[in-house]
Formats: sequence, C-alpha cells, structure tokens
Amino acid sequence: MNASAVAPLVFSWDPPRKRRRALIVFLILSVALHALCFYIFQIVYPPTVALMPPPARVTLISPDDPESLALLRWVEAEDPALTTTTQRLPEAKSLVLPPIQHRPSYASHQPKLKTLPPLTPDLSIPSSAATGPVRLPRVKANANAPGLARKTAANFADLPASLGDPVFADFKFRLTRPDAPANARFRVAIDEHGAIRFCFLIESSGDPALDEQARNFLQLCRLKTKENSPVTNGSALFWTTATILWGNDFVPTSGLSPNPSP
Repeated sequence: MNASAVAPLVFSWDPPRKRRRALIVFLILSVALHALCFYIFQIVYPPTVALMPPPARVTLISPDDPESLALLRWVEAEDPALTTTTQRLPEAKSLVLPPIQHRPSYASHQPKLKTLPPLTPDLSIPSSAATGPVRLPRVKANANAPGLARKTAANFADLPASLGDPVFADFKFRLTRPDAPANARFRVAIDEHGAIRFCFLIESSGDPALDEQARNFLQLCRLKTKENSPVTNGSALFWTTATILWGNDFVPTSGLSPNPSP
C-alpha cells in the first residue's frame, strides 16, 4: 500500500511555526502607540489647572502722584452734578439783588371793615343758684327686667328624634369664686324613663363646688320619652354628653369680691 494512497488527516499535526518575530513587532507598535497618545493628551492638550484669584489690591490717591492728580481731574470733569448746574465764570461778579422796599398789600387796597353791632345791656335779674356741672341721675338697671334674666340650661348632644326637650328643675346655683365660670361638660346615661342615671365630669368649670352643683342639676333633669324610642325598647342605657350653659341666675354669696386688677 503506497503512502500517496493514504487519506489526509482531519487535523494538521505539523509542528507550529515560530512567531517570535511577529510578537516583537506587535510590542514595538504598542509602545509607539502609547507614546503617541501620551504626547497628544499631555503636551498638546495639557490638563486644566485651577488658578487662584489675584490678591486684592488697594490703590491710594496721593496728591504728589501725577497719575492720581490726572484721575481726580477726570472725575471732576465727568461729574454729572456739575454738568446739570450753571457755572459762573471766575471773573464774573457775584449775583447781588438790588435793594427792594417792602410794600404791604393794604397800601394799595383798603379793606372794608364791618360795623360793630349796637351794645344792648342785659337788664334781667341774675339767678341766685350757683353755676356748676350738670349731673344726670343714674338709672339703676333692673336685674329682674324681661330679656335680661337668663337661666342656666344643659345642651345634650346626639339625642335621637324620639326624645323630647329636657325639663329642668328649679335649681339655685351658688358661686364660691368671684370669676366667671367656664362651661362644664358631663358624660351622662339616660334610662328608659328619661332620667339621668349616671353623670361623669369631662371638663370642669374651674370651680369644684359649682361642678358638684351642676351634677345635681343634671340628675334632677328629665327628658320626655315617646313610644318605640331607642331608650324605652331595651334595658340598655343611652350614653351622650351634656354641656352646662351658665346663665345669670346665680345666688349672690356674701364675702365674694372681684379679683383686683393688676
């Protein structure tokens, strides 16, 4: 069997050629390219350097310096105030007004004088009462007048339409402090008969004794209930809030005096 008749192999099994020369050439080209790039970006286009602002300088105007004198003359020549005013020549005489004699207005025009009315003496007998300031009698306001009296009441919040208006008992409130009280709020529970079973203080009026009187006032209050109302259908209590609106029906207490003004 001849060697020429053998089929060629799929892979070439020849020893690799030496490529040392090509590698050296590529290294030389890489060094030259880096040197060219360094020259372009470092010499032709140098990096930007931040420059500090120049130091502040102070220029003094001296009368012995010719440049300072020239600057002062230029400022004086370009002064806008001098250009808008009239300048007199140095050789011109000063402006002196001629002497003018004062001439009053009544010298040429005689005013018309009014004649005095005739004097009529008062022959009436003078009064023996001494003259003095007129004093009007003081009118004392009637506290019981209609429209001035305002009774203390309670305002119930979120009441159903089936409940009628509350009926308040005749209660007398007594103040223990001279200052006006603030409106007090209570948490109340209404039973099936319209009576207030529980009453808890939420906001005080500033007077503990008056708060206790307001609690008793609410407990004596009754609300008119109707048939099939949410209060009478069950045994549960209806909870709501009541605000005491103070009136002027306080009973005066001896020994109270208003706070002295500062």
